[in-house]
Amino acid sequence: MSTVNLTSENYENVVKDNDIVLIDFWADWCGPCKMFGPIFEKVSEKFDDVVFAKCNTQDAQNLAATFGIRSIPTVIAIRDNVMVFNQSGALPEPALEELVTKIKELDMEDVKDQVE
Repeated sequence: MSTVNLTSENYENVVKDNDIVLIDFWADWCGPCKMFGPIFEKVSEKFDDVVFAKCNTQDAQNLAATFGIRSIPTVIAIRDNVMVFNQSGALPEPALEELVTKIKELDMEDVKDQVE
C-alpha cells in the first residue's frame, strides 16, 4: 500500500476506518525526514493491512500540535483508536518493519485495560 497524505480534514476518518495507522510527521526542510521518507514508503508496500500516513507538519500545524510534535521526523502508531507508539527520529528499515510486526501482535484488550 502506498502512503496517504494525512491532513486535519481526513485524520478522523483515516484513524476511525482503519485498525492500524502509522503516521510519519515530517517537513520539506527536514534533512532526516527526507532520508526517512523512502524507508517509510518501502515498508508501506510490505504491509497491506496497515495504513501508512504522512503528515506534513507545516501544512497541518494543528494536527502536529494535537500530538505534541516537537521534533521531526516523529513516528506515531495508532491501533484501534489508541496511540501505541510515539518516537522521534528516523528508523532504519528493519526497525520499522519490526515495529509494525509488534504493533500487529499487540493484545489490544490488555492495552486498553492499561490505558483505563
